[in-house]
Amino acid sequence: MSIEVTAILAGTIAAATPLIFAGLGELVAEKTGVINLGVEGMMLVGAIAGFAFASHYEASVFSSLLVGGAAGMAMSLIFAFFTLSMSTNQSACGLALTIFGMGISAFIGQNYVSTALPGLHNLNIPVLSDIPILGPILFQQNYVVYLSILAFLVVWWVLAKTRLGLLLKAVGESPESAHAMGYNVLAIRYGAVLFGGLMAGIGGAFLSTVYTPMWIENMVAGRGWIAIALVVFATWKPTRLMLGAYLFGGVTILQFHAQALGLNVPNEFLSALPYVATIVVLVIISRDRKLLKMNLPASLGKTFNP
Repeated sequence: MSIEVTAILAGTIAAATPLIFAGLGELVAEKTGVINLGVEGMMLVGAIAGFAFASHYEASVFSSLLVGGAAGMAMSLIFAFFTLSMSTNQSACGLALTIFGMGISAFIGQNYVSTALPGLHNLNIPVLSDIPILGPILFQQNYVVYLSILAFLVVWWVLAKTRLGLLLKAVGESPESAHAMGYNVLAIRYGAVLFGGLMAGIGGAFLSTVYTPMWIENMVAGRGWIAIALVVFATWKPTRLMLGAYLFGGVTILQFHAQALGLNVPNEFLSALPYVATIVVLVIISRDRKLLKMNLPASLGKTFNP
């Protein structure tokens, strides 16, 4: 395998990391029947919060990710209050949250445009990193990449193997039945939405402190929307979401290696390729109505008043 292809595959894993964080958070929220279209805004606020914290306090990447996650969670709390406590439209509130996140991140980020961070060095795992082909791809990544894989394993295990996972699904399928059985549906949905905000914030902070350790206005560049599309693409299954994130990560990273691979394709098309791929995948998935109906949470987007 050529060095160029190895670099593309290694870059694919890193590029998919923010999509995995944000997508897993949105998947958990949608499992309970809440669709939050504000992922893009939460990622942007998480990105600027993590970057500002790291810049001011020369903090570690891990603590900056936590700050970014906390900022994303605060944004999701706003969304949860209006949609769950005040019973307003989820789609409208999500769009408003994205617009708000874009505005406030641009405003706060004015003072950080020319600032750069040291970033994070890739690990070089002994023995494993020396494995031909797989070593440079899988075992020479930064530790946040491995945290995203750990997050996937935890979410998969909770949803598939635990009582909490069954409860989240029950709330998403029939909140009325869950309420009749004595469960606090709103509290469960609050927790899921806050978890989604935490994960989106971490994904945004990863972009600004690790993946591209500098602040650029609107640097999330549509990844929040792709994360939402990934949940549909995955039909609300964590494993398929993980694979979809790597697929979109590969499409994203391909534009940076196109010339080296000898692809004579206009740069504008390559820049638009991830979004074109998103539309194509959604069209294909939406045609299989039986598959969507089998996995779609029955109460998704619907207001519940106990």
